[in-house]
Amino acid sequence: MPSHDITPTRSVLIELKNKIKTTKNGYKIMKMKRDGLIIEFFDIMEKAKEMRGSVASDYQAAMLKIAIARAVEGEIAVKSAAYALKTEPKVKVGSKSIMGMMVPKVEADVIHVDILNKGYGVISTSPYIEEASVAFEKLLDTIIRAAEIETTMKRLLDEIEKTKRRVNAMEFKLIPELEEAMKFVKFRLEEMDRENTIRLKFLKGKGEAAE
Repeated sequence: MPSHDITPTRSVLIELKNKIKTTKNGYKIMKMKRDGLIIEFFDIMEKAKEMRGSVASDYQAAMLKIAIARAVEGEIAVKSAAYALKTEPKVKVGSKSIMGMMVPKVEADVIHVDILNKGYGVISTSPYIEEASVAFEKLLDTIIRAAEIETTMKRLLDEIEKTKRRVNAMEFKLIPELEEAMKFVKFRLEEMDRENTIRLKFLKGKGEAAE
């Protein structure tokens, strides 16, 4: 708001004071939001580190179990058991709020299936194949939870950057410009008051001299 574009009036001065007050209140709220988001981000980041470790360990465990099943039962038996599965995982993607920001909430159904409902024969299937199946179910569950945390972390980081830009714009541009405009209006009003006072004194002096 360039000073030369402002008409120096009492109403404009009041309007500027109100804008400064409102903007400063908004600035405080945005700072609190930014700080809260940063705290949430570091909390989620710790969870993400743990979850990445869980994904890696569950993956290694699943690959070991499937390797043992292949070695003992053979590739054909393992593939036959896989093709015989009746159910498929179903993923539901919803949302939840963190500091007023919506982040994904991922839930999965039908991941852990009872051995009697998997589709392959209990007697004809070895425990090695079942152990591999359980290990991959656990890995899938971990991956889904990791996806939710990783996406939430990215959303938080984006929101933090956006909020930081708003805070900086208020602190270094908007508020200083409004305060500078208010100073200009106050200065011009005081200057106009002085001019009016001098003019009145001059007119009063001329009137007294004429008498």
